[in-house]
Amino acid sequence: MRSDPMLGRCRTLLPGLAVVAAGVGAAVVVSRVIPVSVLLVALVLGVIAANAGLIGPVLRPGLSFAARQLLRAGVVLLGLQLAVPEVLSLGPGVLAVVAVSVAVTFAGTVVAGRALGLSPQRSILIATGFSICGASAVAAAGSVVDSDDEDVATAIALVTIFGTASLVVMPVLYAPLGMPADTFGIWVGASVHEVAQVVAAAGAVGSAALAPAVVVKLTRVVLLAPVIAGLSVWQRRQERHGPGADADWAGTDLAYADRASAGPAHAGTPQPGHDANRGSGTQATPAVGRKRPPVVPGFVLGFLAAMVVRSVDVLPAAVLDAASVVQTALLAAAMFGMGAAIRLATILRRGGSGLAVGLLSTLLIAAVSYAGVALL
Repeated sequence: MRSDPMLGRCRTLLPGLAVVAAGVGAAVVVSRVIPVSVLLVALVLGVIAANAGLIGPVLRPGLSFAARQLLRAGVVLLGLQLAVPEVLSLGPGVLAVVAVSVAVTFAGTVVAGRALGLSPQRSILIATGFSICGASAVAAAGSVVDSDDEDVATAIALVTIFGTASLVVMPVLYAPLGMPADTFGIWVGASVHEVAQVVAAAGAVGSAALAPAVVVKLTRVVLLAPVIAGLSVWQRRQERHGPGADADWAGTDLAYADRASAGPAHAGTPQPGHDANRGSGTQATPAVGRKRPPVVPGFVLGFLAAMVVRSVDVLPAAVLDAASVVQTALLAAAMFGMGAAIRLATILRRGGSGLAVGLLSTLLIAAVSYAGVALL
């Protein structure tokens, strides 16, 4: 009898998802004892489990599923907390803050990576993750940029580490900065890396900060489409120039990701060079011929659809309350899965330059977005 592929897939995911469920349950208990966000507790528990050697190969498929698919499902349900009039109320000023923050952070991160000796591919993955939407953006960029496994893993680890640091530090700054809650939410949404991290940081202040934070963050996610399109153009140019083109990433070339809609830029003269910091992982298949990510990620469309449902006010309060509980559970599961992917020893051993670039990128997007919010 032929085995059912779906059943086989479920069996593969079940061990990891069982651990995720246990981790979320433990996070809920801890968060009730200690006044800390359940999302942050779940992430810390995931990091502890991974670095204590408790995560075996059999658990990884389920953990990865939680970090990606469950995260996206949680984001979709977040849409039920927001109505279209709330989005429109952000206004052109906030949209400008988002666009400028993304563009400046992407370009600045790539320049910092170049100055500190990272490969173009690794610098671009870090820049995309830090400026757009964390691990999901890194994965999308990795599908069009000719990066290797270590590039992707390092970028995801860095964006998780510094995003986690942001969600801890930013709520502490809320009172000293004297920001109104909604303004603080805009700042968080424009600067923190992962969607779940934005929810944790803004949620620590309250619903008045959470609503604008999520809308602003999802606006950044939508910008993934032009950035990925620009990176695809850049990658095709690299392939036409051959292996030596890795060194050809002057500012003009790097600007592709932030101005894809303006068309290809004229490149400078390629300079031969060698990148001593390129990872030694398995080389990825060239981007040409590979399946491209969707123009707008499906979970973003789901979020928008859920927001429309909320706007027409057809769901009773009990359903919305239940959806909020499920959404929190899904995001906590995603945080545990993300935490379980971090290997602190690897980051500390190999990631000196990467850690420096991650820190600079985090400070840059926080400073640029804060300046923009202050001018609103």
